[in-house]
Amino acid sequence: MTDSGLPPVPASADAVVIGAGAFGFATAYHLAKGGLKHVVLLDQFEPGTQVSARAAGLFKLIQASEIKTRLAQRATEIVTGFSANTGIPMPFVASGSIYAARTPAHASMVEAEVEDSRGWGVRLERLEPSEVRIATNYLSGDNIVSAFFVPDDIYIEEPRSLLLAYRQAGAVLGMQTIGHTPAIGITVLNGRVVGVETPRGTIETPIVVDTAGAWAKIVGGFAGVDIPVQPLRHQLRITTPIQGIAPTDPVVRLIDSAAYIRPSRGGLMFGGMEANPLPFAPGDAAGLSLDRMPLDHQLNDQFVAALAEDIPALRDTSIQEERGGVFTMTADGQLLVGPAAGVEGFWMATGCNGTGFSLSSGVGYYLAEWITTGKASIDMSDLDPNRFRTQPLSADELTNAAIWQYANYYVPR
Repeated sequence: MTDSGLPPVPASADAVVIGAGAFGFATAYHLAKGGLKHVVLLDQFEPGTQVSARAAGLFKLIQASEIKTRLAQRATEIVTGFSANTGIPMPFVASGSIYAARTPAHASMVEAEVEDSRGWGVRLERLEPSEVRIATNYLSGDNIVSAFFVPDDIYIEEPRSLLLAYRQAGAVLGMQTIGHTPAIGITVLNGRVVGVETPRGTIETPIVVDTAGAWAKIVGGFAGVDIPVQPLRHQLRITTPIQGIAPTDPVVRLIDSAAYIRPSRGGLMFGGMEANPLPFAPGDAAGLSLDRMPLDHQLNDQFVAALAEDIPALRDTSIQEERGGVFTMTADGQLLVGPAAGVEGFWMATGCNGTGFSLSSGVGYYLAEWITTGKASIDMSDLDPNRFRTQPLSADELTNAAIWQYANYYVPR
């Protein structure tokens, strides 16, 4: 036994993945599926209980770039085929989604994104305002200027079920998930990774993957790698049950309100991008378990006011759950996925920018393919994690850029 009272960690592993959220589980699983005999997934908390467990569970095929679209398509294929391919249940709801705008400026944005998405192979159907009410039990179409139905969008009711499914399927392949065990150091010799230090001993390994989300910058620092991400608080709300809401009602994204809405637990889940999100410094995040996340109920009260005219059911509900999580933002709104320059064997998947849960299965698939075969089968260059090295940002510059990306997530450019 170690000083912590827990048994020692394994002495060695083919790869160690640090951070047991959606990115971590998907990457570790696909590394094991790709042929690595002993993959260890570490987390400082109980695995699968932090950021990803507090996600909205949405899968979104309309994305702002081709690479994100490819990742979203692959992620949706993996999730919808997971039970058939592994024998492990991964429940999802094939609801489709409505992508809509109530102002001409935002309608122009919707039309442009739809045109791009069609070119990248996303199925879309235009809805007339009169058809919007028919398509969903809770959204009026009276103020809709432009709307499209995305039939292949899905959601996962309880996001933790995705993490548990990956944990079970990975265990069958030899993946070892270890919780309550933080990485406290990464050993680098002659420019390459050779081990991960924990309070329960050192794991010798040639490969480390940083999927630590809000804590990614701290983990990167152990290896001398600067990871330019800024964690920002994001809140969502689940209402008490509402008569007439069906689980298969489509997800709705109202672009002009920067808001998303979906069925949840008999009521509605909603959230959005406020103008002034709460940032966390890396040191603040070091010991922050998200069950202690400070919440501000007024934020989602503002979304109720913005949405109630078109979703009148929100007016007469109370709160079933107010949930606080974290978006890990980058200065340009793109993920950081790939190998770190200057430290051989150190890889990362972070910078979710609000779409991490949706893209995680695709990110994990292609990153594991890259690690195990030497090349990803799609072009990942837009996600180069080293792209800020030549012009590094100060802490204030990164925070300001991250807040701008968050607040302008749905703003016409």
